[in-house]
Amino acid sequence: MPRADASRNRRALLDAASAELAAHGLDASIARIAARAGVAKGTVFNHFPSKEDLVAEIFEDRVAGLVAAGERLRDAADPVEALLRFMTAGIELHTRDRSFCQAAGAIPRADPRVRAASERLARTAEELTGRARDSGAVRPDITGHDVVLLFTAAAQAATPLGDTVPDLWRRYLHLIFDGLRADGAHPLPVPAPTTAQFTAAARATPAG
Repeated sequence: MPRADASRNRRALLDAASAELAAHGLDASIARIAARAGVAKGTVFNHFPSKEDLVAEIFEDRVAGLVAAGERLRDAADPVEALLRFMTAGIELHTRDRSFCQAAGAIPRADPRVRAASERLARTAEELTGRARDSGAVRPDITGHDVVLLFTAAAQAATPLGDTVPDLWRRYLHLIFDGLRADGAHPLPVPAPTTAQFTAAARATPAG
């Protein structure tokens, strides 16, 4: 197959898989993905050795988009508003793409692409969180790791009514964000997770 055709097939597969996974989560089948892309099922495996490999590439692409959004906010005049906008982007991604949150827990972090993407996201979140902390408006014990974990919290809180009230996650985002503010903050009973703890958890993630 000519290289240009192979490249087009790969792009079509990624686009089809992205749409199917967003709509159906990790239950989306290779057969449905292939049909949506207009290729034979075997073509999927010519490009991706396994479904997990395909999901990992899409996860990496999603995280790259979120990191890019965060990087555009690094020099914003209002660091607290920048952090809120970053959290809005992260939670919106979790909400509109059913596979993203599932993939975050299901893909083995031993995959170098997934590990590198997760580390980039954590660094970006910490940069934005650090600026907000330094402003004095956000409590001093909040970290970028906290922020990344809170993406899932807001999205999951709205999930039971997601089809009926599609913007409900915004309510929980702002409830959570109010809890990040320094005004009226109380000491937390458990410290923020560390990078070392994230690494240990990733190593303990079962492969498939």
